[in-house]
Amino acid sequence: MSRIGKMPVILPAGVTVEVAPDNTVSVKGPLGALSQKVDSDIKVEVGTHTDKEGKEHPAVLVSRPTNQPRHRSMHGLYRALINNMVVGVSKGYEIKMELVGVGFKAEMKGNVLEMNLGYSHDVALQLAPEVTATAVTEKKGNPIVTFKSIDKQLVGQVAAKLRSLRKPEPYKGKGIKFVGEVIRRKAGKSASK
Repeated sequence: MSRIGKMPVILPAGVTVEVAPDNTVSVKGPLGALSQKVDSDIKVEVGTHTDKEGKEHPAVLVSRPTNQPRHRSMHGLYRALINNMVVGVSKGYEIKMELVGVGFKAEMKGNVLEMNLGYSHDVALQLAPEVTATAVTEKKGNPIVTFKSIDKQLVGQVAAKLRSLRKPEPYKGKGIKFVGEVIRRKAGKSASK
């Protein structure tokens, strides 16, 4: 059995899950609603799960029909996607990114993130309506851009797109990086005598 696939997805208070006849899973919670089409071979059902102390919790259970490699791979995948939706509608996802470089700036104008990244022109990034962003620049600190959304995949794609505009380079560490990310540094050429 897939270790991830056989684990139940425990539903927190205020989160409801519905499975449509065409195997579309809809998750509603305090922060919004998400849905995901699940392969017809994978069975998704809403039931209860009893924990070690004997308490029952509402949960989503995912099962597969056979042990074929295709079914095994989808089992864990769809359980993880459903879990991401449940966490998204109950808590949400947040990614923080840091712009490292002299003169690097970022500010939000409506739904567009406008940045100065050391190029001869300003760079603008249009955000999806499901993603909210804030840009904060503290004195003597690098600008920090924070993305928030209920969709983990979408917020990750936006962060990856932003990072691709100016990847961190290994000599001075200039570029766009995730907060807390460690950039492997290289020694530059040393002056020869």
